[in-house]
Parts: sequence; structure tokens; C-alpha cells
Amino acid sequence: MELALIFDGGSKGNPGPGYGSFRLTINGTHAPLEELDFGNNVTNNQAEYRTMIEGLKKALQVLNNAGVSPQNASIDVRTDSKLVVEQVNGRWKIRNEGLKPLSAEARKLLNQFGRPSLSWHPRKESVKVLGH
Repeated sequence: MELALIFDGGSKGNPGPGYGSFRLTINGTHAPLEELDFGNNVTNNQAEYRTMIEGLKKALQVLNNAGVSPQNASIDVRTDSKLVVEQVNGRWKIRNEGLKPLSAEARKLLNQFGRPSLSWHPRKESVKVLGH
């Protein structure tokens, strides 16, 4: 099974009310847009990570419901957050203590897939898929 995940998170203020949205594509078919509310006192980077985590959890749930092992699936994750991409891929150090557990959780979820990829794309690509 082939999955794709496009996500974006942010906060109104930094920190402030956190939000995120993601869209899964399953074997070429787009699932409905998922919108998230993380409450108050959330930074932009926390919201980015939390949105990725929720998107990966949803992807794993889809596979489980279909009776497919994540090891037999690929997932192509894309975001306009260079920080998340570089930290999860291990190319940038994580200096913010609050982001370390989020990055570890995201990496753990991503690595459950047999063929995972995480890459950056321009903001306009997120806007095309997510509408913001």
C-alpha cells in the first residue's frame, strides 16, 4: 500500500493557540482534510511536530483497518517545515528540549513503515493541498 501525507501546523502567536491540518492519500485517493486544535500555549514548531505525529498515527490506523502491516507499506511525508524535516532526518541538532520528545516520537512512527520518506516542499505546495 502506498500512502502520502502532507501536513502543516502553526500557532496564532508564538506561543499561542496551536492548530494543524493534514491530508492522507491512500493508493492515489485523497482522504478528507483533517484539522487539529492543540489548545493554547503552543509554539509553531510544536504544532508542526504534533500535526505530523497525528498524521502518521492516522496512516497507521488506515493500514491496521485494511489488515496491512506498516512494513509492507510506503509513506511519502511532505511539509514546508524545513526544521521538522532536518531534525527528524537527523541532519540538524535539536536544541529545544521541548521538541526532543516530539522528534523522537515522529521518528519512531515514521520508521514503522517499510519505505518511509520525509521531505521538504515549498509553502505553495502545502497551500495547494491543505488550503492554507
